[in-house]
Amino acid sequence: MNRRHFLGSSVSAAIAAAVPGSAYANSLLQALMTVSSSVVGRSGDGEEVNIEEAALEELNGALRGQLLLAGNEGYDIARRVLNRSIDKHPALIVRPSGPADVATAVAFANERNLLVAVKCGGHSFSGRSTCDGGMQIDLSMMRGARVDRNNKRAFVAGGSLLGDLDHECMAQGLVTPAGTVSHTGVGGLSLGGGFGRLARKYGLTLDNIKSVDIVTADGVLRHASAEENPDLFWGIRGGGGNFGVVTAFEFGLHEMDRTVIGGDVVFPMDQAKEVMRNYADYSQGAPDELSLDLIMTLPSSGDAGVVVVHAVYSGDHGNAEQVLAPVAKFGEPVANTVGPADYVALQKVWDNSDPRHGGDYLKSGFCAEISDAQIDTIVDGFEADPNRSTTFFYGQSGGAINRVAEDATAFPNRNAVSCPTAVVSWNVNADPEPHVKYIRSYWDTIARYTDGFYTNQGDFETQADVNKNYGGNYKRLVKIKDRYDPGNLFRLNANVQPSAT
Repeated sequence: MNRRHFLGSSVSAAIAAAVPGSAYANSLLQALMTVSSSVVGRSGDGEEVNIEEAALEELNGALRGQLLLAGNEGYDIARRVLNRSIDKHPALIVRPSGPADVATAVAFANERNLLVAVKCGGHSFSGRSTCDGGMQIDLSMMRGARVDRNNKRAFVAGGSLLGDLDHECMAQGLVTPAGTVSHTGVGGLSLGGGFGRLARKYGLTLDNIKSVDIVTADGVLRHASAEENPDLFWGIRGGGGNFGVVTAFEFGLHEMDRTVIGGDVVFPMDQAKEVMRNYADYSQGAPDELSLDLIMTLPSSGDAGVVVVHAVYSGDHGNAEQVLAPVAKFGEPVANTVGPADYVALQKVWDNSDPRHGGDYLKSGFCAEISDAQIDTIVDGFEADPNRSTTFFYGQSGGAINRVAEDATAFPNRNAVSCPTAVVSWNVNADPEPHVKYIRSYWDTIARYTDGFYTNQGDFETQADVNKNYGGNYKRLVKIKDRYDPGNLFRLNANVQPSAT
């Protein structure tokens, strides 16, 4: 290491230690980074884009956040996503400190037609929050939530995680429905849907968005709400990241007791069909305050596997026993942890069991009913393998989710009772092909019972599948895309292609 680099690294470390996470520290760290050469990037169409050293220096100087190139400290950490089978190398990574940096980065990418990926929590199974050769906009320096107790509003920075939102809101006795894993990014979850433990009671996360600040493809920061830019506001709620980078969210909040009744009821694998049938019967008529998800899993360890019903009741505690008692009778449980639980703590219980520590692949869909034939197909095709762990998941829908009209937001899948999902995980150093092949084949047998898919999950087979999935909302989404992103800068998503494409 040369003397200049050593001194720069040492000073950077000292600043970071003295003022951790501050904008001042970030700006000084940025100033210490030097650009020593041009970079060859990639356009959205796959063409090479030469980015001159002078342009990179200008970009670096315009940012209060960080510009990272291959070889810079922090680059390899920033480019990673949770699915470790995704190993992509952006030409440059911008870590904005605020909306102005986002606007600068987007304008820079748009001028050069660079491929753009936006990363918040890095939970994209398919790896769409990173890219090869393009620009990754990593929002991890833009985190935090503020609660307006009187008006029941939460104002959330665009790079925030669900844990940030839950922590601040529940401290005020308020909540908005938000996912099931606390290190999920608010942005990705909210713009694509947002299923969670309170969705049947309060709607999807996107149903609770009141406004956003968003940088569109022209590098302009816009505010979108029911009153201001209403077309854009409609489109971002279900259209995902097709229209820009959301730098701030305003959520409506609901009063809720911090203590809920929740936990897991665990059944042996040989009772899978019985448990699923009882689950189907009870879950579809359950009160909105009850969330019931079913997980069937076969670990790579060779153990027999289990079926777990994850239950959370957020209604009147006096009714909890009556509502939850039938769940324990779905079969003969080997364990039952259901009881009073802190909601914020409950939102973290799947953080460590989230399977994305290795290679992962999933397929998902929606179903309007859970039939006996569907259950037989799911259980009979579920195969153990010592080289992988496999999970089937019934994510409950219904309730308040279904009472929103299909054209009220861009999210189209309002008639579903469940979102079935099949996931396979393997050691990151192993060959993924046999595991991906299995889950695709397995899902092919299930797909006939489903209609559409959850855009926040999975692999999109064809553009036609994506278009069809938006249903009657597709043509309206295209018009919004034409207005705000006619060049399709934001394409790493369930892409709405502009008319000119």
